[in-house]
Amino acid sequence: MTFPDKPYGSIGDFVDAYADQTARAFVSIDREKMAAAADCLNTAYQGGQIVYVCGNGGSAAISNHFHCDHLKGVQTDTAIKPRVVSLSSTVETLTAIANDISYDDVFSYQLKTMAKPGDVLITVSSSGDSENIVKAATWAKNNNVRVISFTGFSGGRSADLADINLHVEGDNYGVIEDAHQSIMHILAQYLRLAAMPANLIDERKF
Repeated sequence: MTFPDKPYGSIGDFVDAYADQTARAFVSIDREKMAAAADCLNTAYQGGQIVYVCGNGGSAAISNHFHCDHLKGVQTDTAIKPRVVSLSSTVETLTAIANDISYDDVFSYQLKTMAKPGDVLITVSSSGDSENIVKAATWAKNNNVRVISFTGFSGGRSADLADINLHVEGDNYGVIEDAHQSIMHILAQYLRLAAMPANLIDERKF
């Protein structure tokens, strides 16, 4: 069975059930892998490498939000200057590649053009099995670009390809995407906290 597996008598009941599923998703996140992801990103940001991020649909929105909160948010009150590129952000480039080559290549084509060894690729995919995500992760692995994957459901092929797989136990797209969005925020805020003067923390909004 998947959630939801029945109708609900009121939206309040559905809120309670959805909140329970979200709580279960958060409990499932591997804390050691979160630490590894934070270290990987911090190394890239401190070293001037580029972090690329990509996803489809709602995951594309998370990718674009990642660009905002990491490029701008992480450097607020810190000396870090994150270099972040969302491969999901430019509709002109995406549609040109999709139309002239293949939608399967919309992310890997951009990586082939821009990425260098030492850079990082973050893939955001609930199923972990979107072909364009898999092709991007495969190219990255073959070209010394580290891969962090955000996944749900069974994890898919991108979970197996990743150096670090941040997996969420869930079988509902909304719940999984909510957790992925929170993982993105947690990483950004944690890296900012670790690098900013401690006396400023309680004076700032996060």
